[in-house]
Amino acid sequence: MDIKGSVALITGGASGLGAATARRLFDAGASVVLADLGSSAGAAYAAELNASSAGTDADEQAGAAAAGQTGTAGQAGAAAGNTAVFVPTDVTNERQVQAAVDAAAELGPLRIVVNCAGVATPGKVLGRDGVLPLETFNRVIQINLVGTFNVVRLAAAAMAATEPAVTELGGEERGVIINTASVAAFDGQIGQPAYAASKGAVAAMTLPLARELARSLIRVVTIAPGIFETPMMASLPQEAQDSLGKQVPHPSRLGRPAEYANLAAHIVDNAMLNGETIRLDGAIRMGPK
Repeated sequence: MDIKGSVALITGGASGLGAATARRLFDAGASVVLADLGSSAGAAYAAELNASSAGTDADEQAGAAAAGQTGTAGQAGAAAGNTAVFVPTDVTNERQVQAAVDAAAELGPLRIVVNCAGVATPGKVLGRDGVLPLETFNRVIQINLVGTFNVVRLAAAAMAATEPAVTELGGEERGVIINTASVAAFDGQIGQPAYAASKGAVAAMTLPLARELARSLIRVVTIAPGIFETPMMASLPQEAQDSLGKQVPHPSRLGRPAEYANLAAHIVDNAMLNGETIRLDGAIRMGPK
């Protein structure tokens, strides 16, 4: 499916994997809705994306003028047609997610959803301070699993109401939903029961979602990243980050958000990718701790 001219809704779009994906899709010509917490840098990042588009339009206009063409930078921007919008969103809140979906639909046909919002709160079942509080486990499940499903169901309803787009190879589809699991879904470590359970469930619901939504011409694919450079990772000392990177067989480093974004863009483009969870991990298999 063509990214250019589509509208993409990205949760967790203000930082990390979500921000890189928003940049990748925006640069490819999609309008993007950044759905992230009100306390995030979402508004500033949307403004940054729009400013970069304005700069590109100005460059294109200068080139056109040099070639003897007429027009204005504003007209060039209108021709490009894509924009970035920030919508404060808690993915567990039905009303806020619906507002983000509605904002996307106002920009054009909602074709792409990428779920990157999530938390990785650690906690052993029997820790130094006693039994893991149930509310800690439940919070991770609510954000990572229930929040993902909340976005999927509301976005799928909007996608199903759009006219199908004709793909490059002659097929039709209405949209693509990309969820984010983790290698912890398969190689969960000590202290990750909540995180591994939430991400394992995201991977597990990929196929049933893809099977059901196929009748609406909507694909569902999940990416399971390994150890990536994210804001959560940045909170660790550099020595710890380097040590984690060396555990990756090849390339022996932390994954970069742009690599996640490139895979997301390829999933959008490749109509045969459906109902699958793709590990993006440099061949790492996590040890018990």
